[in-house]
Amino acid sequence: MNIAMNRIMKEFKEVVANESNGIELHMPEGELTRNPSNSSSNKKEIYLSGSLLGPPDTPYAGARFHVDIIVVDTYPFNPPKVRFTTKIWHPNISSVTGAICLDILKDQWAAAMTIRTVLLSLQALLATPEPDDPQDAVVANQYKKDRKLFEKTARHWANVYANGPTPEPECDAAVKSLAEMGFDEEKARAALSSMHWNTSDALESLCKA
Repeated sequence: MNIAMNRIMKEFKEVVANESNGIELHMPEGELTRNPSNSSSNKKEIYLSGSLLGPPDTPYAGARFHVDIIVVDTYPFNPPKVRFTTKIWHPNISSVTGAICLDILKDQWAAAMTIRTVLLSLQALLATPEPDDPQDAVVANQYKKDRKLFEKTARHWANVYANGPTPEPECDAAVKSLAEMGFDEEKARAALSSMHWNTSDALESLCKA
């Protein structure tokens, strides 16, 4: 863990010195390491949080997205565990759990890579989705079949969940109409997004759930 900790402290300074690209890395207050919740061993993990600004000329532009980062004791020889805590509509990120499909977080990781590399790669992923290798099949299908509808949905989610600058009034109105029927707003938004903003289909989906 000392190797991992020393590396992380060095990387933290690197990110702080280069925040002009819209990425940030934060240390938690209090205890930096703790035992994994599913382990009774003496192994410890380092818990960090990061954020990235949505790239220009994308539906995520101007919005800020937050991620949880868990560094294992074998870092940097194994990749960190990363997931989005800000809800996002993207083919390679689960709209439900925030899980990410990105090769450098799996088998393409190299010890020379850093947390900054990961945050910059996530920023690049927002600009260039890979719908043929999806984490969220529903989003990927929408991306491939109706790009304009995908961008509208992604902008709406970015506005609602990530303080994005571009509201989508039609989406807001559709969510409000289902919420006024007594449905949970987040569930209504997810149903509408999955059903291409068809209120009748979304209502049917919600009633079946």
